Amino acid sequence: MQNKLMGVGVALITPFKDNLEVDYDGLLKLLEFTAEGGVDYFVVQGTTGESVTTTSKEKAEILKFVKQNNPKKLPIVYGLGGNNTASVLENITNTDLEGIDAILSVTPYYNKPPQAGLVAHFTAIADASPVPVLLYNVPGRTVIHLQIPTVAKLAQHPNIIGIKDASSIENAQELARACPEDFLLLSGDDNLVTTSASIGFRGVISVIANAFPKEFGEMTWAALKGDFEKAAEIQKKFIDFDTLLYAESNPVGIKKCCEIKGICSSEVRLPLIKASADLGSKLESAMKNEGFI
Repeated sequence: MQNKLMGVGVALITPFKDNLEVDYDGLLKLLEFTAEGGVDYFVVQGTTGESVTTTSKEKAEILKFVKQNNPKKLPIVYGLGGNNTASVLENITNTDLEGIDAILSVTPYYNKPPQAGLVAHFTAIADASPVPVLLYNVPGRTVIHLQIPTVAKLAQHPNIIGIKDASSIENAQELARACPEDFLLLSGDDNLVTTSASIGFRGVISVIANAFPKEFGEMTWAALKGDFEKAAEIQKKFIDFDTLLYAESNPVGIKKCCEIKGICSSEVRLPLIKASADLGSKLESAMKNEGFI
């Protein structure tokens, strides 16, 4: 299973129409574009998919649509987490996970559990899930940080196969040292892919890959194959660009890029708002300057 989730997993945006209904035509174009661009798997309803503002009904419909419209039959990871353990377990029971290769489960946010609580939370999820579990550590959004001993302990669970870490390169180094060799380490920061690959990470769950799957895939696989000169050359093109993407929060920036490329609208749901004219102009200029359009 771990080998199936190496490389680039694209954290799919959820395209919306002007009336903010899910745009399935746009989603189909996105699936085709990213698959043709060479992504290795799809990640559905993560942070970038605006999972916090899609309904339970929409989540089920989006997941079903991706399964039915998977151009290259790529592996699928589904975002299924939360800060109420009982609700997460109920969602696992009520979600059709047939054809899903793993779930991505974010650390509980807001209620700030201790590390022992995190162990208990993720152990309950892993025990209940019929598919493997990827931990998701993103302290910049959740405040909670999965500490290294906690991850190492959870890595012993047979149904917890890896982690998406979006913290720091220092933390990545500690993870690479502390976790078993077969534990899948995935970057959650597009700017750190080349560096993290050099210390044992085996890929990334990427925001940028929504609009630039070919370029980002070339970079990631160059790094994974040890061609760090080539990987660094491409990575440098994305450094300033990546910062722009988050200037007005995620997925505002990447949705604007997809709109510029004619894939789908840049609409987002409140409390997010569409990219400002200034940000849109900067993104388009950066795309032209780097030869992305």
